[in-house]
Amino acid sequence: MSRRLFACFGLKKSSTKPISGGNNSAAVAAEIPAGDGPVLVQLFSSQGCKTSPAAEMLMSRLGRGDFDAQIRGEDGGSGSPTMVLVFHVDYWDYKGWKDPYGSSQWTVRQKAYIEALNLDTMFTPQLVIQGRSQLIGNEEETLLKSISEAPRFPSPAFRATFQRPTSETLQVSLTGALRMKVDGDGMDIMVAIYETGLVNDCARGENEGRMLSNDYVVRKMEKMCTVKDVAPKKPVSGTAHFTLWDGFNSSKCGVAVFLQNSSLQIFGTQSFKLPDEI
Repeated sequence: MSRRLFACFGLKKSSTKPISGGNNSAAVAAEIPAGDGPVLVQLFSSQGCKTSPAAEMLMSRLGRGDFDAQIRGEDGGSGSPTMVLVFHVDYWDYKGWKDPYGSSQWTVRQKAYIEALNLDTMFTPQLVIQGRSQLIGNEEETLLKSISEAPRFPSPAFRATFQRPTSETLQVSLTGALRMKVDGDGMDIMVAIYETGLVNDCARGENEGRMLSNDYVVRKMEKMCTVKDVAPKKPVSGTAHFTLWDGFNSSKCGVAVFLQNSSLQIFGTQSFKLPDEI
């Protein structure tokens, strides 16, 4: 795809379319919401895009719960109504600043959404809600409305076990029920490691001279397995294997688990904090 099909957007009206190594280990059982689980909000962003920092700040606020009461409305409820993941693309690197978290893997993921949602242009910052609708990443009011209107699904009831076979690797093993029926078309169980509290002094590009803060940045993501013809209460298990990055700090990281179909629509989400001792 040529660069002329890329765009960096600011605020304007848009439509919404359908540490230590060794064999350390720890097990975690996340709190399972009694009702519907969180809506997955994915931001496609870049430190090389001038308007992305504002969208990143919005994601930080969303992730820490600033809008929870507004999203829940009169229905109330408990637990976080959203799960936030930020994917840094790499197609703005040519402008002079190489995004330290940018990856062609995330560019490919965004391109798949562009095709699935029948769009013509890849742009940042772009938000994708539950894999079904999209909007420009700075539109707070439209974002909250889209989250409130998005379909919700039960969170899986996974128990997670974390192991460090070596200082450079992490294994995430999940066991539990999906709490929803999966038919013969199947779904992928995705596991992502995200990092918060990232700060960079941008020396070049459109954000030259700015101190950039990023939260919920996806550093690694793998497909654990594909499931087909599974009953809601049937136990499912698998392991995702990750090679860690330099400077990995488990206290700044979390694990996001979600189900997606072949069109990248999201059907169930669950999150874990990585144990400090891992």
